[in-house]
Amino acid sequence: MAALAVAGSLSTACQIVSFDDGGGTSDPSSGPAVTGPAGPATAGDAYVPGNGNGGYDVQHYALKLTITPDGAKQLDGTATITAVATERLARFNLDLTGLDVSSITVDGAPARQQRGGDELEVTPAKPLEKGAKFTTVVAYSGTPEPASDPVLGRYGWIRTPDGVFVACQPSGAHTWFPSNDHPSDKATFDFELTVPSGLTAIANGTPETPPASSGGTPDLPGAPPSLPTGPPLPPDTPPTGIPTRPGPEISPIAHHAGGTGHTTANTGVNTRATTTSKWRVEAPMATYLATIDVGRFGVRTGRTAGGIPVITAVDPTVSANLDTFHRLNSEITDEWVKVFGPYPFSSTGGLIDNADVGFALETQTRPVYGSFGLQPTIVAHELAHQWFGDSVSVTKWQDIWLNEGFATYAEWLWEERSGGQTVQEQFDLRYGSPRAGELWDVPPGNPGRKQMFGRSVYDRGGMTLVALRGRVGEDVFYKILQAWTKERRHSSGTTAQFIATAKRISGKNLDAFFDDWLYQEGRPAK
Repeated sequence: MAALAVAGSLSTACQIVSFDDGGGTSDPSSGPAVTGPAGPATAGDAYVPGNGNGGYDVQHYALKLTITPDGAKQLDGTATITAVATERLARFNLDLTGLDVSSITVDGAPARQQRGGDELEVTPAKPLEKGAKFTTVVAYSGTPEPASDPVLGRYGWIRTPDGVFVACQPSGAHTWFPSNDHPSDKATFDFELTVPSGLTAIANGTPETPPASSGGTPDLPGAPPSLPTGPPLPPDTPPTGIPTRPGPEISPIAHHAGGTGHTTANTGVNTRATTTSKWRVEAPMATYLATIDVGRFGVRTGRTAGGIPVITAVDPTVSANLDTFHRLNSEITDEWVKVFGPYPFSSTGGLIDNADVGFALETQTRPVYGSFGLQPTIVAHELAHQWFGDSVSVTKWQDIWLNEGFATYAEWLWEERSGGQTVQEQFDLRYGSPRAGELWDVPPGNPGRKQMFGRSVYDRGGMTLVALRGRVGEDVFYKILQAWTKERRHSSGTTAQFIATAKRISGKNLDAFFDDWLYQEGRPAK
C-alpha cells in the first residue's frame, strides 16, 4: 500500500509506543494495520529507554544525503537499510525523530508507515520470514534538531557558524537518519554527501577521493554568530576524565566510499552549485558513532609512521594548529597500536570544529572535537576509544565503563609517556583525594542512567584497570587488553566477558576483585 508523507512529531525524550493500541499517526486511507508478528519496538536497554528495536539485524546503511546548512530545510535524505530478519515479521520498527518521511519500500514494494514519538513502524507488503535478507528504502527530509535530554544533555545534529557538527552519543543518530539506534546492532556504512560548493563534508571511514581544504570567512545566511575560541579549559576544570556535562565524551583538563567529488554549477532560481563526496565504512559501526561534518576546514592527509592512512581537519576559526593536530593523531595512533594491538580500522585522524559544545566524541575512525581547542590527553582518550568502544562496543550502556574507564586509563598513560604524572600517581591522587567520595558512591559497573557519564565511570573505571595491573602484573595486564581487542574485534562485549578474559589470561580468580571495584559502594582495598 502506498505510503504517504507524514510529519513526525519532535520528541526530546524517548518513549515506547504501542501501535496495536493505536499509538502514532498513519494515512487514514490505508486501512487498518496488518496483524501478525512484530519485532520489539525497543532494545530493552533501561539506560536509553525506547531506543533500538528487535526482530532484525542491520547489515548495512547507505545514506545519500543533501545537506544545506543555511536552508529552511537542512536535510534531504534517502536511507537504504539492508538487514536480516531474526524472526518472522509482519512489521518492524525503525528509530526516527522529527523528520518527514515521503516514501518507504521494502524489497522494492511500497510499505505502510505509522509514526509515534521516536518510532517509525514499517509494514511490508508481505511478511518477512525468519532468516530473510531484506532492503528498506526510506526517503525523508527536514531539519534535524539536537537531542535534548534532562539527564544526558544536548547532542546530535549541532549547527555551526558555517555548517553542521554531528556527535550522537548515546542515541542521537535517529535525529538524522532512520536506524536501529542502539550499539548492540552494528553495521557497515556508505555515505554520499552533497553540500554547497565552498564547503567540505567529512564522514567516517575512507574517502573515494581525499577531501580538500576549504577556506575563507563563513558567510551563510541564518548561521549563528561566530563562537569564541578562547584559551584551553581553565585550571579549575574537574579532574581528567570527568565530563563537565553528561553526554558525549570530554576529558575536562589540559579530553568507505568517497571524498570530494565533482562540482556541478547550477543556474536559475533557488539553485546553487554543489559538491558531492563519498565515504565508506567497511568495519561494523554503532549508529551513535556515525558522523557527518560540514563546513570550512583546513585538511591534512597522509599516513602515520606505521602506515595507517590519516585524515585531519580543523575549522580555521578555532585556536588549534592543524599540523600539530595531524602529527598528534599519527603519533598517538601508532603508540596505541603497540599497547593495544593492531589498529582496527581503515583510517585514523580527527576533526576540530567551531561547534558550541563542551565535549569530544570518538566517532569511528575520526573523533570529533568542539571549539575548546587542542589538548593532547583528550586526543589520546578519543583515539584509545577506537579499540575500546568502537571496535569492541558495549552490548548495553550499563557496561559503559568498558569504553570510558579504558580510554581514561589510556589518557593517563599518554600523559605519563609525555613526561607528566605517571599512571600510578593519577591513581593515588584520586584514591586519597578528599573529593574521592563521589567515586565510591557510584559502582561503575552499573552506575545508573543518571551517572552513566559521571566521574565514577571514567575515573573509578580507569582506576580499576590500574588496580588490575597491580594485581596481575604489567606483562599479563597488557596481554589481557590485547586479547580483549583481538577476540572481540568488530563486535561487542560485556563486563562479564571481560572478567572471564582477565581470569583466563591471568590464571587468577578475580571475581571478588572485580566485584569490589565495579559493583560495590565504598572504596576498595588497593
